[in-house]
Amino acid sequence: MKKRIGILTSGGDCPGLNATIRGVAKACYEMMGEDNVEIVGIAEGYYGLINNICRDMKPEEFSGILTRGGTILGTKRQPFKMMQVIGDDNVDKVKNMKETYKKQKLDCLLTLGGNGTHKTSRLLSDEGLNVIGLPKTIDNDIYGTDVTFGFHTAVDIATDALDRLHTTANSHSRILLCEIMGNKAGWLTLNAGIAGGADIILIPEIPYDIDKVCESVLKRSESGKNFSIVAVAEGVFDQNEAQLKKKERARLRAEAGITTATNRIAAQIQSKTGLETRTCVPGHMLRGGSPSAYDRILATRFGVRAAQLIAADKYGVSVAMINAKIGENPLSEVAGKTKFVDPQGNYVITARDLGVSFGD
Repeated sequence: MKKRIGILTSGGDCPGLNATIRGVAKACYEMMGEDNVEIVGIAEGYYGLINNICRDMKPEEFSGILTRGGTILGTKRQPFKMMQVIGDDNVDKVKNMKETYKKQKLDCLLTLGGNGTHKTSRLLSDEGLNVIGLPKTIDNDIYGTDVTFGFHTAVDIATDALDRLHTTANSHSRILLCEIMGNKAGWLTLNAGIAGGADIILIPEIPYDIDKVCESVLKRSESGKNFSIVAVAEGVFDQNEAQLKKKERARLRAEAGITTATNRIAAQIQSKTGLETRTCVPGHMLRGGSPSAYDRILATRFGVRAAQLIAADKYGVSVAMINAKIGENPLSEVAGKTKFVDPQGNYVITARDLGVSFGD
């Protein structure tokens, strides 16, 4: 029986999206036969599903994309909190998505995305659509999976940035802060910090004390080290801010004219220690470019698993790596949950035993 499969990529892009799409397509064609598979590309994520921006794709479109960064389908952020809200445009988004699914005569829908994407995936699954999620994010914070595709490539890029900062910091006797993406979870900063030899790692799960950060910097200086490298997650906050609600923290930062704490931390370090301090923000470079060999393999394995689930008519799940094996979790058990760094976990212990400070 012919399968008509819709695919969309939602939220921020990352390396490995095209490799996953390719894995799904090639495996479906191989297992079910090209004549029995129709793949519908949905442009710009859920926005395309809401507005029926879809097209039938040809098998040759999935060739040559394994190494390509970004997404051939395009992507757009569509916040989950607005999905069930009818705004000034009078668009019932959930109704429209269900209608597009029906108009396109889809047998199932594959959603490649992060936490917000997975929440909408569960919503659509609960509405009766056959949905399979695939975990994409450089933050590695999707609950229920050991790792997400895109993460390892971002770790490589962030590590390269830290490596380069070592030489310039050493040459100029400076304290250099590198702000790394990760608004809620510190996986990327923690892994890159360990791999890149950071002296101080600041992550959202461990609120910092600026005096402790400065103590670590001065300790290195007094021991003869003329520079320090500080890896800072963009979502980090200090111990005083940790007592506040999220909206209150945001309001106070807005009043101070800042969105992240990195520049404030740099200014405080320089003021309190007298040591010249600078900041570096790799930003969207962490999301761009070709996926690493690890992510190409992981994305391909995830894509193949999605194809196997389609062949078995098993839906309402998200593909995952569980205890180093590819499997899946019910969307009902993972959507809306975040995987945080354990402050007492092995990664943090490893870093602490190396002498890395977390500013606490």
